Amino acid sequence: MPAAKPLEFRRRAVELARQREKPVAEIAHDLGIAESCLRRWMKLDDVDAGRVEGTTSDERVELVRLRRELRVAKMEIEILRRASAYFAREVLPDPK
Repeated sequence: MPAAKPLEFRRRAVELARQREKPVAEIAHDLGIAESCLRRWMKLDDVDAGRVEGTTSDERVELVRLRRELRVAKMEIEILRRASAYFAREVLPDPK
C-alpha cells in the first residue's frame, strides 16, 4: 500500500480536478495517483464541505477515538469482573 499523501497535496489535487481544465483521469495520472483515489478525495471533500450527506473527516476521527475508548473500557470491565470473582472465592466460604 502506498504511503499517504500530505493533506495539502490532497487539497491541491481536488482543486485541480474541480477546475475541470483536464479530465480527472489525466490529472490523477499527472500527479502519480490512481483515478479512484482522486475521486475518493473529491467525494470526501464534498462531504466535509456539506455538499453531500455522509460522515465528515472530523466525525470519522471522533468515531475512531470513541471506539478505542469503548474497547479499553470493555477490557477494564472484564478484568475487574474476573478480579472480583477471584477475590470473592477467597473471602466467601465454600457452599457444600
